Amino acid sequence: MSDHPASAVEARGALLLALRQAGARDVDVLRAIETVQREIFVPFALRDLAQRNCALPIACGQTMEAPGDLARMLEALQLDPAHRVMEIGAGSGYSTAVLSRLARDVVSFERFHSLSVEARTRLEQLGVANAVVHCADGLAEPERFGRFDRILVHAKLPAPDARLLGSLAPNGRLVCALPAKTGQGADLCIVVAPQGDIWRLNSSRLGAALIGVAAVL
Repeated sequence: MSDHPASAVEARGALLLALRQAGARDVDVLRAIETVQREIFVPFALRDLAQRNCALPIACGQTMEAPGDLARMLEALQLDPAHRVMEIGAGSGYSTAVLSRLARDVVSFERFHSLSVEARTRLEQLGVANAVVHCADGLAEPERFGRFDRILVHAKLPAPDARLLGSLAPNGRLVCALPAKTGQGADLCIVVAPQGDIWRLNSSRLGAALIGVAAVL
């Protein structure tokens, strides 16, 4: 993407139009995506694609979700500016930065050390003060970090995780992918605490959650 300001504005405008055409309607979510410079969070060689509504590969063999997929998850969370949010799978830190525009506090986990370090550096570069990225397995001991109003998992879980639901405040929401009812693929789902009621939204391309902290990288 060109460094020319007008070109950058046009590219972001085109991305927002693509998100609206894909069904995104929440004005706050769209504004948050618009104000975070996605190009900072993608590999340098792919910066021309940063303002496209497509998934992009990042370090450690991971993938940054397409902005449209991220928007659907954020809309499903129904975030309030007073919310405390847990995120599992910070990746490059892009979604963490967007979340920081929508919630009071964000506690994010990334199992790859190099990704977590780079994510923290990028968030500092943007002056994000209300989000922290830990190098840890967020599925291991979520209760150590207190209660959350919302939890976002960038992965498919085999079933609603009881530990995550136990970390939610009453009427809190967990958004993640769960196995589709057909047995193939996955559905983006909202799981509501404390009952664990599941609302299925649409099909999801999220991969299975990886367990533990990566031994390398």
